[in-house]
Amino acid sequence: MTRLFGTNGIRGVVNQDMNCDLALNIGKAWGTYLRKTLKRPKIAIGTDARLSNDMLKNSISAGLLCTGCDVVDVGIVPTPTLQYTVREKGYDSGVIITASHNPPKFNGIKGVARDGTEFSKDIEEEIEKLYFEKKFNVVGWKEVGKFTTWDGAIDLYIKGILNTVDTSLIKNKKFHVVLDCGNGAGGLVAPILLEKLGCKVTELNCIPDGTFPGHNSEPLPENLTELISKVPKVKADFGVAQDGDADRAIFVDEKGIYIWGDKTLALGAKYATKKNGGIAVTPVTTSSCFDDVVSENNGTVIHTAVGSPIVARVMIQNNSVFGGEENGGLIFPEMQYCRDSAMSIAKILEILAKENRRLSELIDEIPKYEVYKTKMPCPHDKKELVMKKLADQTKKDESVLKVDETDGVKLYLNDGWVLMRPSGTEPIFRVYAESKDKSKAENIAITYKKITEKIIASA
Repeated sequence: MTRLFGTNGIRGVVNQDMNCDLALNIGKAWGTYLRKTLKRPKIAIGTDARLSNDMLKNSISAGLLCTGCDVVDVGIVPTPTLQYTVREKGYDSGVIITASHNPPKFNGIKGVARDGTEFSKDIEEEIEKLYFEKKFNVVGWKEVGKFTTWDGAIDLYIKGILNTVDTSLIKNKKFHVVLDCGNGAGGLVAPILLEKLGCKVTELNCIPDGTFPGHNSEPLPENLTELISKVPKVKADFGVAQDGDADRAIFVDEKGIYIWGDKTLALGAKYATKKNGGIAVTPVTTSSCFDDVVSENNGTVIHTAVGSPIVARVMIQNNSVFGGEENGGLIFPEMQYCRDSAMSIAKILEILAKENRRLSELIDEIPKYEVYKTKMPCPHDKKELVMKKLADQTKKDESVLKVDETDGVKLYLNDGWVLMRPSGTEPIFRVYAESKDKSKAENIAITYKKITEKIIASA
């Protein structure tokens, strides 16, 4: 069966693979799935700032309504705002129309469960099955759902964050923050939140605009040149950039130095485990600096397969104190079990206030590792066999300390690690290698890439 749902919902180019017919029928399948166990499901729907948001929102809403579900439109909101609203208001499900950091021509559909977490794979598979088989439970004219609007989601979300951090401590510091919302949905939340936390805010690209006129919405260094130069120029305490749907945050220190997401993730883990240790959760792709800081605090790390919904569910199962991904997606369970950029900003402010130190000083204390990434071709039908052979072969290799098959094959070595991870959408393996030395990381990647190429050739 063709898979629609990827790591983060369904995405595609608007009016090509992401069109009204798809959204309508996904809505019908979604509603049919919910009606199996609920008499009159109530679903919250929100969008990011993309130009096609109304088109897709109306299409999927029509599908839900015709299957007897009620729909509540909460407007343009960040993804974590929609997730928090679903949980706090007791909705049966949630829909967010977003393509996150993808270019403007893309849009997407992401599902939220009643506890505010993203849909698990088994729910996505059930909805897909109904979609492809077109087994929709369309109701009679008297039973069609009602469509209403509610404009309180942003206020509810901001209050939730303010109730979770030490607002008095933060306010007393009178921080100056340069904020780059990338013309995404975060512009409706982050400026208000920072103002309520007593911060002086220098705004960049904070007006939502689905054409992303400021820069591409992926918060990479090449897209954040204005933010990087502005922070030291205005003598701010730090800068922060959000992606299109504001579930991820990337920081720039007071000197204008871009901080990669793995460093922020490790900083969050360090302070979450500082007092009492605890369990921290992250994917197998995350840098060892995360493991190092958690171990120093007598905490425990659980590595998962890639994907924030997987991380969130493992966190719930293990009563974890912290989790997230190395792309700037931090998860604070005291707020909610999802990537949350606004909560990340508030927590970084709280950490800086408690420590009374500069962001650059705290980041400098995070252990340093070098990462090398590459990829290699592998036919889809050979991937499972190749992974099995690679794992079996390397288990006999004395230089391999441990083989982890959580997601692909990750090999722990004396001087680093390497991960061969199959892409879910392309006929390739993604290769990640890490070591204290950059050339060593590259050598590790190339060595095991060649080993895997031989296995592919003989498979």
